[in-house]
This record gives sequence, C-alpha cells and structure tokens, in this order.
Amino acid sequence: MPAEKSVPVSTVIVEQNTLYSQYLERDVQVDIYLPAHKLNPTEQLSLLLINDGQDLPKMPFDEILDELYSNNEIEPLICIGIHCGPDRKREYGTAYSADYKGFGNKAGLYNKFLFDELLPFIRKQYNTPSFKEKSFAGFSLGALSALDIAWNHASEFTKIGVFSGSLWWRRKGYDDGYDDETDRLMHLQIRKGVLYPWLKFFIQCGALDEKADRNNNGIIDSIDDALDLIVELKAKGFTDEHIRYVLLEDGTHDVPTWAKAFPDFLKWGWGRGK
Repeated sequence: MPAEKSVPVSTVIVEQNTLYSQYLERDVQVDIYLPAHKLNPTEQLSLLLINDGQDLPKMPFDEILDELYSNNEIEPLICIGIHCGPDRKREYGTAYSADYKGFGNKAGLYNKFLFDELLPFIRKQYNTPSFKEKSFAGFSLGALSALDIAWNHASEFTKIGVFSGSLWWRRKGYDDGYDDETDRLMHLQIRKGVLYPWLKFFIQCGALDEKADRNNNGIIDSIDDALDLIVELKAKGFTDEHIRYVLLEDGTHDVPTWAKAFPDFLKWGWGRGK
C-alpha cells in the first residue's frame, strides 16, 4: 500500500508503511529511512533490515543517520525498521528449532514474510530491483533473529549487527540437564555450519546487560554467550577482520545503550573513510 507518512529530516526521509502478511496473519508496520540525496541517480544503494524497528524512533534513529550523512561519514543506504508484533517471542528466535519453552515456533513464518513479502514490496515500492548489498541487525531477541536469518541465508547478506543478542536461546532449561556446549541453539548452528568469507559480524554487549551468571565465573551470561559465539565463528575460519566486538562498560539492556553503539556499527559497515 502507499506510504502513509513522509517526514523529511535534513538528509533523511522517513516513510511509514503497513503491510498485511499472509504468513504472520497480521499487519506489519515498517519504517523506511531513505537518504534524501544520492550522489548519482544510478547509484546502487545498500539495504539494512532492522528487527524491533519500533525502538528506532526512541533513539532517535533519523537523527543518528542525519548526523552521519551531514558529516559525510557513511555511504547512503536504505534502512528498514520492522516493527515487532504481539507474538514477538514466537516470530523471533531460531527457525530450525523452537527453544525449550516452545518460543520461536513462528520464526520460519517470519523468514517467509521477509523474503516473500517484505523484500518484494521494498523493491517495487522504491523501484529498486537489486541492492549493492543487504545486511541485518537487531536488538536482544531481535538480534538473535537477525543473526539466525542472515546465517541461514548467507548468500543474501554481508553484515550482521547483534546488539545485546539473546544468544542464550537454548533447547533445554537450566534444571533439565542444560549444557553450554550442546544446548545453545545459535552456537550449535554455527558449529555445524561452514565458513562464509564475505560475512561480517558486529557484536555489542553491555557490561550491565544483566546480572545472571549461570556458571559463576564472574562474567555475566550475555558476555559469556557473545564471546563463546566468537569462538565458534573463529573455529569456522572467521578472523578479527570479520568480527568487531564492542563492550560498553556502562551499557545496559536498553535503547539508549543501543543508540550509543549504533553510529559505530554504521561507520564500521558503511563508513566512507574505510
């Protein structure tokens, strides 16, 4: 359907659209952040999908982009903030397996929505049959979803942004014989996967993300899970050239922390001075 709203910020145009998804059986709001000016009319733009797009206005994301564009720090790109729905815990997760509570059981349908409904809509709505590259980012459980989707469709993506990712997503409860080595669903996928040398990973944690420390090693679980994920990636052949790990010492599990880290992610991925 046509764009409902267009709000120009000096270098950014924000358009809000609502799509009905046959797969998810609900309306999905998407916010499209467009560069107001391209250097070349024939220039091919990169695409960045962002889960939990309802959090972007709280940053506010348009002002982050505006500052980076105004300072000529990043290349122009199309950013799509995908709002979550009431079934967030079921639509996000790992598509190949639900967690031990049955959450994530609609993740496969969310994949279908992205590839069969959202991307065709974006291509048609903005007359963009192809993109320079596609990347995916998200926050918390949305970050796990972005990582899962990009990993399992590696030919489609180049960069992945994981902000306070729910990498603890597991197939067993802690009281049901859980083991770090065998039960974290995303770690298992990477261990069983292969090297995709074009993929790059931006992984952010906050030192105050949480207080839980299941193995009593003095390191909170979110940091342990992120570092263990990096170990799995490096075991596949990924190197420090592929992975950027950012630990914010004052970072908590919230939008202000992710807003602080997001400019770094954008400059890492699309910076003009690289």
